[in-house]
Amino acid sequence: MNLPVTASEYSVDPVDQRARALAFRRLHQGTEPFVIPNPWDAGTARLLTGLGFAALATTGAGLAYRLGRPDGTNLVGRREILANAAEIVAATHLPVSADLESGFGDTPKDVAETIRLAAAAGLVGGSIEDSTGRADDPVRPLEEAVERVAAAVAAARELDFPFTVTARAENFFQGRSDLADTIRRLQAYEAAGADVLYAPGLPDAEAVRAVCAAVRRPVNVLMGSPALPLSVAELGELGVRRISVGSALARAALGSVVRAAEEIRTRGTFGFGADALPYPAANAMMTPAPPAGQESDSSR
Repeated sequence: MNLPVTASEYSVDPVDQRARALAFRRLHQGTEPFVIPNPWDAGTARLLTGLGFAALATTGAGLAYRLGRPDGTNLVGRREILANAAEIVAATHLPVSADLESGFGDTPKDVAETIRLAAAAGLVGGSIEDSTGRADDPVRPLEEAVERVAAAVAAARELDFPFTVTARAENFFQGRSDLADTIRRLQAYEAAGADVLYAPGLPDAEAVRAVCAAVRRPVNVLMGSPALPLSVAELGELGVRRISVGSALARAALGSVVRAAEEIRTRGTFGFGADALPYPAANAMMTPAPPAGQESDSSR
């Protein structure tokens, strides 16, 4: 049962959160694009932190798969999304932004409450999309979507630190190949105060370039699909500031499990183990580093 979440369920160090928030803002102001990978639990958050990324973002689809549910069917609620985000925040020292779907509610007031709860969970950013979750009418009318983005921005501005609001235009992700409307939506979300603009599912480099040229705020692009074979450097040349991979890492992990299981079932062999992360390496990656200035037991 997905009961309402409350801010009192979380305990966050405000000094640490503000430092993460400021670091996250600085990443968007740099001259080069940065990749914000998407862990789906504390373990993958710790692994990605150790590999040297500068920030992390949650993935709603990755969490749904972790819970054994399909994505995009409104089967994962706000409580579970924010509990997962809080686990990820606790597992890393990096800034963490969250996939907050469409804000978990019918009204702008609900969206504003989601932003406040996201901040209480330790997050320093979050995305609000204009999807409805309904197959028959998947994208909200523009005026309604703008009101929801504006409510998210207003709630973020009331916080004691700079919470980064990302506004998502879902046309292409929902099968509506309308670049002109996508740009119109992103421009409207920019005018409503969104800090970052995001249109997942853009089909090619020219669409990416057109989106980046049409707005003044940083643009996030979703990668991980072979249909858009662009590198970080190429995306930077197109004007992209931030790159996420959504559920691609989670699906890559699932793909590895499926291929390994099929090898066992169909061939009776275990060659997949050659590509597995060695046990000592996995343990080392899951061991948190000691606080700055504190020696580990092994060095004494």
